[in-house]
Amino acid sequence: MAGFGKALIYLGILLVVVGVIFLLGGKIPWLGHLPGDLTIEREGYTFYFPLTTCILISVIISLVLYFFRR
Repeated sequence: MAGFGKALIYLGILLVVVGVIFLLGGKIPWLGHLPGDLTIEREGYTFYFPLTTCILISVIISLVLYFFRR
């Protein structure tokens, strides 16, 4: 049962972090506009894939999880 409690705590921390990212997302103007984020604009549609932003967020989440597991 202790493992389930730890999982709930980690899930709660993850939800708080995601909530803070959503709150501060508009206040970080460079997030989503980094070099390497792909934008393809054609007539009638726009394709946007934030590749570098995804990699940056992945590294940050990996570091946070690494320190929680230590």
